[in-house]
Amino acid sequence: MPAPIDQSILDALTDVDMPRLPPEPAPGGAVKVAGHRIPVHTSGAIVLGSGAAGLRAAVEMTRRGIDVAVLTQSAWGGTSACSGSDKQTLHTANTADRGDNYRAMARAIRAGGAMDEDTAYIEAVGSGRAMASLQYLGLPLPQDAYGGTLRYQTDHDETGRATSCGPRTSRLMVKVLAEEAIRLGVAIFNQTTGVRIIEGTDGPDGILTVRAKDRAEANPWGLALFRAPVIVLAAGGPGELYRDSVFPNGCFGALGLALEAGLDLVNLTESQFGIGTRREGFPWNLSGTYVQAMPHIYSVDEEGTEHPFLAAYYRTTRELASNIFRKGYQWPFHASRMLDFGSSLVDLAIYREGELGRRVFMDFNRNPLPVPGDQPFSLSRLDADVSDYLTTAGAVQDRPIDRLRHMNPLSIELYRRYKIDIAAEPLEFAVNNQHMNGGIAVDIWGRSSRPGIYAVGEAAGTHGVTRPGGSALNAGQVFGTRVAEHIAATGRAQPPDGAVPVAELARAVARIGAIANPKSALKINDVKREVQARMSERAGLFCTPSGVTGALTEARALTAEIRGQGIAPGRAAELGRVVQWQQMALVSEAVLTALDFYISHGGGSRGARAICDPAGSRVPEGRSGPLDAYRFREEGAGDRDEQITLSLSGDAFAVTTRPNRALDEHRRAFFERDWPAWLTGAIYRGNGA
Repeated sequence: MPAPIDQSILDALTDVDMPRLPPEPAPGGAVKVAGHRIPVHTSGAIVLGSGAAGLRAAVEMTRRGIDVAVLTQSAWGGTSACSGSDKQTLHTANTADRGDNYRAMARAIRAGGAMDEDTAYIEAVGSGRAMASLQYLGLPLPQDAYGGTLRYQTDHDETGRATSCGPRTSRLMVKVLAEEAIRLGVAIFNQTTGVRIIEGTDGPDGILTVRAKDRAEANPWGLALFRAPVIVLAAGGPGELYRDSVFPNGCFGALGLALEAGLDLVNLTESQFGIGTRREGFPWNLSGTYVQAMPHIYSVDEEGTEHPFLAAYYRTTRELASNIFRKGYQWPFHASRMLDFGSSLVDLAIYREGELGRRVFMDFNRNPLPVPGDQPFSLSRLDADVSDYLTTAGAVQDRPIDRLRHMNPLSIELYRRYKIDIAAEPLEFAVNNQHMNGGIAVDIWGRSSRPGIYAVGEAAGTHGVTRPGGSALNAGQVFGTRVAEHIAATGRAQPPDGAVPVAELARAVARIGAIANPKSALKINDVKREVQARMSERAGLFCTPSGVTGALTEARALTAEIRGQGIAPGRAAELGRVVQWQQMALVSEAVLTALDFYISHGGGSRGARAICDPAGSRVPEGRSGPLDAYRFREEGAGDRDEQITLSLSGDAFAVTTRPNRALDEHRRAFFERDWPAWLTGAIYRGNGA
């Protein structure tokens, strides 16, 4: 039995202090536009977002001699720094006990479909470099006595390529990358909300922002212009899109900004949903050891009566407990896993309890109750994969809390930091939106459809339908580096020395003035409630064709209403929020447009959600028989081979499909033949097809 871990070690991996921001550089001048005296900053490149992917891009560009400005709404306040799970995963090639096969890893990354084969291979090949560089910066990834990285299995991962520093892995990644960025002298502008990309003569000229600290009598809105010919969008996903969400509050992402700049978006139909604690308290994903400890899951109705509701879905206590365990490495909802009494039947059951108005809890001091008529829970009566895992881990204690404490004491410490003691009281949770797998369409170098604009991290739509848990963290590091390499090779990232494009800037200022209309009947909270309720209730993990079509009609009406009358800011400080909610309404319409297109063309159920249809060919079953209300369409095999792309054309969306980019797995690099392409920079001049 291993010795207890000293509290100081647990504290160091749970309470991760972030570095102090350096002073911001002063603007180089100002420009007067429409009664606003707008400060102007210049740099070679702008990174919008201060998460792990954005900071990687900033660090790598700075190392290559590029003058970079990082713009962030809230430094160290995004999903990278504030989200996670039991032992948050970094998914990289397995070097613990054998060299990995990159082609096999690429096939695993893209296995869910709607993902470019070349992108998956790039993520696989680049994973070793990404992990090693993070370790060099001080990321404390665990090793064995021989130097191998400790590994485990995560969702959509049959090989065991996952590793972790604990629940704060991505925060620790942000910490070491932020420290390196500060050491290198990267300019970081905090409390800076990007609201509009400004066009230049042959690409972007910069980003117009809202900054409270720049508000003055001559600049009442607090506008600031950051000029650069290269922009890297790394502001994460649209966390505010759903009411039932595990994103930290205030995560808007940059998809609305991208749409208004004319960028192509892709795979907006694909998200991830899974169990987690609600954002009203401490939002956190309940994957991994939280459920592998097999706590008792129950609901409470309005009268306070407990309901062990999972017993109505599984046939035996063994089947029930084993599938609670499997939620650990099959955490995201997947329609096919509702079948054959699989682990996503747990998600369906939780969702139905919520529809009944019941609150759902897990109790770590009680084992799962028996299914009526069956034997009580016993560690000796579990499916073989579950029993083998727990035995190997040494997690054979009597109570869930003791099994959890043995496997992952950090997971208990984390909730204690937020005044929730899961060792003493049950934990309330629900099924929530967690990740946007779609986003800005990019090529193999992270380039968007517009020259000079790149996207990395969750902002980039590279993940396809499903992905191994933790591969998104790896993708952000790999493509953050590749973006920097490509930008440096092009030589484009030179601080602009020409005149400010005043006419374009004036149009952007006028647009903001039209949106932020004090006389509008629409308030920020009105838009927020409408968008979030519609997305959670009709575009969540269960939806119907008619429900999506109806939701799209309503979303179009809302965006038209905003175009017509704007949104009223409650005070001057809400100007940035007004624009963000206008853009979030636009993103909502875009997602529903893509989803309606997919469903109306026969699209079926897969990773993101189940398309419920009375004519569907698949139906989940509970212990008492078919759950026919959740009969769903099966995924069409051909849908995995293509992606849905979308762009804004005027006030409407243009939607089409394209096939996944292919990778010739039979092609092999040859040193003497291929070295010249590297030496001459020819590798950077391809179109990524």
